[in-house]
Amino acid sequence: MKTEHTPKTVSHAKHLADAWSKKEGVQPITGLDPELSVDDAYHVQLHTIEQKVNSGQRVTGKKIGLTSKVMQEALGVGEPDYGHLLDQMSVENGGTVSTDRVLQPKVEGEIAFILKDDLVGPNVTSLDVLKATDAVVPALEIIDSRIKDWKITLADTVADNASSGLYVLGGNPKKIADVDLKQMGMVLYKNDVLQNTGVGAAALGDPAKCVAWLANKLANYGITLKAGEVILSGALSGAMEAEPGDHFYAKFADLGEVHISFAE
Repeated sequence: MKTEHTPKTVSHAKHLADAWSKKEGVQPITGLDPELSVDDAYHVQLHTIEQKVNSGQRVTGKKIGLTSKVMQEALGVGEPDYGHLLDQMSVENGGTVSTDRVLQPKVEGEIAFILKDDLVGPNVTSLDVLKATDAVVPALEIIDSRIKDWKITLADTVADNASSGLYVLGGNPKKIADVDLKQMGMVLYKNDVLQNTGVGAAALGDPAKCVAWLANKLANYGITLKAGEVILSGALSGAMEAEPGDHFYAKFADLGEVHISFAE
């Protein structure tokens, strides 16, 4: 992991960490540093993850964000972004999230890849991803932002670990050969009311293409995707705001259901 420990990088990482101590969102980093580049922002993210790993947390995988054209256009970008997953972000299927674990949570339905082989960029293809995948499972990602009111630019969300919060994996793993990733349908419910629908192709046309993009992007920072890691391949529909007492579940064709609740 190649991290640039510049004073600015350390300062921006601390600024985001202050959101937890204050229990409220903080000012966008780009408001403090208008010249912050996306590459600079990735180094802020990497510094934060390095700090967490040094404190005893473990990287369990990666997440890919901004995979839909709508979200890319909203932030004025032409590619996705990524963040790290840590063991303390995992919530069991059907579990309840306490209020002290989130600030401004939203819920998305995604297809998660479980790798059996490493993927080393920069020349990874979608076929390489399929070969390296042990299974896919249904997932809910609870995205969250340390930036007040989600007033983010691309650099802000990248620095903030791609607005990662928590994640939930369903318990019905399937082999790649047994599913059609591009055509896999999903429905997302909030408090038993259908909120939105999606399909695998909503993520860059193919969730495996998203994972290939990630492996190749990470090569720029000396990072590889490792066997056993969980890769959240991108939202298949819009994110739904979560309030205390809410319950969410997603149903995926061929993959089953995944559930999460938020404590009151």
